[in-house]
Amino acid sequence: MANELRFKTARDLFMACPAVSRHMVALPTEQPSIEFCRALLAGRVPEEAITFCAYLLPERASVWWAHECLHHLTDLLDSRDQELLALVRDWVSEPDSPHHSAAVSKTAAMPPATPAAWIALAAGLRGNGSAMDASAVSASQPLPAAHAVSAGVLAGLARVALADRFSVLCAFVEMGIQMAEIEALHQSADAY
Repeated sequence: MANELRFKTARDLFMACPAVSRHMVALPTEQPSIEFCRALLAGRVPEEAITFCAYLLPERASVWWAHECLHHLTDLLDSRDQELLALVRDWVSEPDSPHHSAAVSKTAAMPPATPAAWIALAAGLRGNGSAMDASAVSASQPLPAAHAVSAGVLAGLARVALADRFSVLCAFVEMGIQMAEIEALHQSADAY
């Protein structure tokens, strides 16, 4: 299964997405991506496994993964974040819908201040790239949707009680790994 992933090794991911190195302390290795992600989870900064998952997944799947992570924390989110999650859910189900794309782009144009706002920003960046003013993001260093996904999931995780945080973090990472494996199966099936 791991051989069918978008990025076979951690180094492949870091080379394809140089922005990830600005958001992680860990250095890439030749380990298969899933093994590297699990090693991050067991390492000094386990939160980096969230960031790695955000980059490992294709963008739309990454946004959906973030939605699912935050959906498990709805009791820790306010009504505005819950509305944003519903908007993201609708966008993921129909990303080409002009209604959903316009709503996500409008929401993503606002500065992200909450976990779900980061996810909406990721959807807007992924959706059509027009959610942010061109002057706000330099062409040489665009804000990747994966960065916004990581920020949203980590912001949600920060709201979890300290005693429960590591188990929730592990559950989120395992969900990300499962989604990466499912995406790999889909890519493999599409190739035939």
